[in-house]
Amino acid sequence: MSQNRTDIARKFIEAIPFSQALSMRLEEIGEGVAEISMPYDPQIVGDPKSGVISGGAVSALMDTCSGAAVMSHPTGPLATATIDLRIEYMRSATPGQRIKTRAECYHVTRSVAFVRATAFDDDSSNPVAAATGAFTVERAKP
Repeated sequence: MSQNRTDIARKFIEAIPFSQALSMRLEEIGEGVAEISMPYDPQIVGDPKSGVISGGAVSALMDTCSGAAVMSHPTGPLATATIDLRIEYMRSATPGQRIKTRAECYHVTRSVAFVRATAFDDDSSNPVAAATGAFTVERAKP
């Protein structure tokens, strides 16, 4: 992927205040694939008794990572927005562990991009959640 596309995708993530508030970090990006991590933070715990991170924070991570995958796709979208995101939670994330999501934009039409994403904590063999989504594709006007 060209450095310009990488920069655009990185700026996309950095421009979202919610991503900043959750301390999301871009780990990898290129050719329709993105990986973003989020550290454990007691402020985003959803269950004080167990210390498990809120499902909303996991959802935000998966949504942001999926959008970044769309932005990095070789077809070169200028912008994107979530149309639909279905998340299946498979288990609670382990308290104290960073969560990482990897998303792949696997198909792009004229106006819609389709993405699959998976979230893991340190146990990379056992997913925390999986998602599929559809995102708008905004292109440069000819």
